[in-house]
Amino acid sequence: MKVFKFGGASVKNAEAVKNVAGILRNFQKEDLLIVVSAMGKTTNALELLAQAYFKKDKAKHKIYKEIKSFHDEVISGLLKNKNSHAYNDIENLFIELECLLETKPESSFDCVYDQIVSYGEIFSSRIVSTYLNESNVRNRWMDAQNFISTDANFREGKVDWELTTEIISKKLKPIVKKQMVVTQGFVGRSADLKTVTLGREGSDYSAAIFAYGLGADSVTIWKDVDGVMNADPKKFPDAVKLDGLSYSHAIELAYYGATVIHPKTIQPLQSKNIPLYVRSFLNPKGKGTTVANNSKEKNIPTFIAKSNQVLLSISSKDFSFIIEDNLSKIFSVFAHQKLPINLMQNSAISFSVCADNHENKVAALKKDLSKDYNVKVNTGVELLTVMHYDDASLNSLLKGKEILLEQRTRATVQFVLK
Repeated sequence: MKVFKFGGASVKNAEAVKNVAGILRNFQKEDLLIVVSAMGKTTNALELLAQAYFKKDKAKHKIYKEIKSFHDEVISGLLKNKNSHAYNDIENLFIELECLLETKPESSFDCVYDQIVSYGEIFSSRIVSTYLNESNVRNRWMDAQNFISTDANFREGKVDWELTTEIISKKLKPIVKKQMVVTQGFVGRSADLKTVTLGREGSDYSAAIFAYGLGADSVTIWKDVDGVMNADPKKFPDAVKLDGLSYSHAIELAYYGATVIHPKTIQPLQSKNIPLYVRSFLNPKGKGTTVANNSKEKNIPTFIAKSNQVLLSISSKDFSFIIEDNLSKIFSVFAHQKLPINLMQNSAISFSVCADNHENKVAALKKDLSKDYNVKVNTGVELLTVMHYDDASLNSLLKGKEILLEQRTRATVQFVLK
């Protein structure tokens, strides 16, 4: 039994969906679960729609029409039988979203966000499933929310592993053994039947959750690159593919910000020794990258650059030491604002933190901390992480850069750069 995950780039238009169908034709004899992301940049558009709806902005109608028009264009390039029941099901989903937009927001923005943005995966998976059936790649569409149970922590749902595993094993696994199943990434459901998303770019994580519950033989993530690279080829033209990675190395890469694998994906797979393959949907015959315990690794420098970062320098107003009680207060403010820390360093009287620059969260965090501390903010900085570093590579990367903060271990070095 295998789990495949296809991201937004792999289903960004009609031709891309046809390419996915071509790949899946080679696996029709397998017990296969397909996890599909929203098409192209749909999630970004739905985020704008959620904001407009919550603010009661009339722009919501224009944004909705653009999203509908985009999907209609994909559908027109794929589906031939527009009088079919499946086509009506897709149309009804858009009507459902349009009706939601005519109501008044009655909950928090995070809750509203999840109810609206999750439609991207629903639209996409419905269209892909319908096209596959029309192309004689027989499959059954299923709602991921019926299997992934979460708490009510909107936009960052925590999985109830015991319940989720039981439901997947008992209710989904027998179906996958009979036929190919197409479902969604990114979404789950709380005990009070609200849609809860698993965090931005969370479809990889969904694939791992399903694989864990199914006891799958492997997970394959289909990307627009040949595998996991030692750097983002858009930023580092000399980047090379890594043929193999250990689970621990992959976890570190994801933690430090490598976008090719979602940070939460690896641990469920590692716990059941399920290998992860990262392969290219543009070059499906390529070997890609294997993430497993026995993978042979290249001990070469690996570069991860995170832009749009903010550096916060926090110091006590009375020149007292930043020790346990102060750190506890500071961490509680970060937790309250749900702002993850990418790098931290403390001295006797100050504490420095590098984080993603979510402007609203950073502003609220600064306001809260400024009651008890002096807070300086540097925006427009970059966090550079180099694993297996050497002096030659560092000298080249740091040329002409201002180093605001540096942190080293034997294997990894991190810089906050201006």
